[in-house]
Amino acid sequence: MSAHQVVVVGAGMGGLSSALRLAHRGLSVTVVEASDAPGGKLCQPMVGGVPIDSGPTVFTMRWVFDQLMGEVGTTLEAELSIAPLAVLARHWWDDGGRLDLHADPAVSVDAVARFAGPAEARRFQSFCERARAVYRTLEEPYIRHATPNAAQLTWDIGLRGLATLSALGPLYGLWRSLGRQFADPRLRQLFARYATYTGSSPWQAPATLMLIAQVEMDGVWSVDGGMHALARCLERLARARGAVFRYGADCERIELRQGRVAGVHLADGERLPADSVVFNGDSAALREGLLGEPLRRAVPSQAPQRSLSALTWALHASPGDCPLDRHNVFFQRADRAPYAAEFSDIFARGRLPAAPTVYVCAQDRGTAGSTATGTAPERLFALVNAPATGDGDTITTEDLDRCETQAFELLHRCGLTLTPQGPATRRTAPANFHRRFPATGGALYGQASHGWGSAFSRPVATTPVPGLFLAGGSVHPGPGVPMATLSGGFAAEALMASPALTRKSHPAATSGGTSTPSATTANTA
Repeated sequence: MSAHQVVVVGAGMGGLSSALRLAHRGLSVTVVEASDAPGGKLCQPMVGGVPIDSGPTVFTMRWVFDQLMGEVGTTLEAELSIAPLAVLARHWWDDGGRLDLHADPAVSVDAVARFAGPAEARRFQSFCERARAVYRTLEEPYIRHATPNAAQLTWDIGLRGLATLSALGPLYGLWRSLGRQFADPRLRQLFARYATYTGSSPWQAPATLMLIAQVEMDGVWSVDGGMHALARCLERLARARGAVFRYGADCERIELRQGRVAGVHLADGERLPADSVVFNGDSAALREGLLGEPLRRAVPSQAPQRSLSALTWALHASPGDCPLDRHNVFFQRADRAPYAAEFSDIFARGRLPAAPTVYVCAQDRGTAGSTATGTAPERLFALVNAPATGDGDTITTEDLDRCETQAFELLHRCGLTLTPQGPATRRTAPANFHRRFPATGGALYGQASHGWGSAFSRPVATTPVPGLFLAGGSVHPGPGVPMATLSGGFAAEALMASPALTRKSHPAATSGGTSTPSATTANTA
């Protein structure tokens, strides 16, 4: 094993991806994590006696994980049991409307025709073609590129790519662009929802985010054991290659000597020597000096607009006879509550939405082997978008209760009756997320993707601090399980190419022990 010692701060997906790759290449890797399990936001608490995925629930961009497994000498099929979903998502409106999008594009076209008419089905086909073109244009020069910039992207995509992006009216924003795509406001509402996948408002997010439609059409899978099994898988593979994992080990400070990384100090006073550190926490924690004043210069000094937070419920409950699929989105009727009001409440007023849209993941449904009947309790996870104000006192218990009432009344109008109280329910608010992910206010996606320039304003894997590398959803290429996993690959590659790895280094012992967790540096996906 190499004498070069790497400490990975945070066992979220970016940190796990880095740790696995670096351990596979023979480096000495120690992962320190403030919580008691891997995954970061990809968590799976026990609720009502059963484990419920209570973070990211959608498995997409399979190629990211196929690539990672190939790099470390295995395959996804050899390590995990996954199954493709026939229904990508089921969409509900409280006027009785319901629309499924399917893995089979032809079936989706037929469904849209029945839902909104033949003309809208043709528009849907055109939209899919455009989303595919946007994704193909940006995948290689942006998503797969470790350090993209606007000038290089323009050169890389060429005239054809520029024409594809120009046709969107990218400066208009996603909502306006969708108005040119669809006549039915419900479809505009449905596809505008993709902006929230990056923690953003459809009114401020760039039109290019329609590429998320193609990401889902390329396939959505379920993971046996839940999404948390993916994190456990990467941990297991990294351990098998020599990585050491320390849970309940809270990083208090990253030490610099003569301007470069020299070690990591834990909250209990223990020091871990380090030639390099991969920080898989939110970049806001560095900006605010929570890891030490000298680390502020590792990221841009100007704080970007925070992304969405969330108000969530993990429930072990019976959905009755409501025909849920695995992934469900419940919309308010437009004449009952203008869709724009949800995002005005959150981003302009900093308050919980008065008329929220609700996402529900029914984790025991959607696959061929599903046995959910509607009479027995099932694992359910519900989410409402919220402002990232968890570091203030702007959201009261009364505000949370009021939003909860509105959300569950919407579900009831759509046919899903649940009681969000009792020992079989766990509610999590922005303040809870802020305590887990300090300096964020509970923002779950790093910075909001507002405006075309936001694509190039996230920190990248390399930093101005020698020996410090960044991974996670707050850095390029952005939030989400596959994107965070990619960021870990970028951090590992940057570390392997760094001058420090070519200089002579000597082994140093790492002492044992654990620490008392605190809220200083909990970690991101």
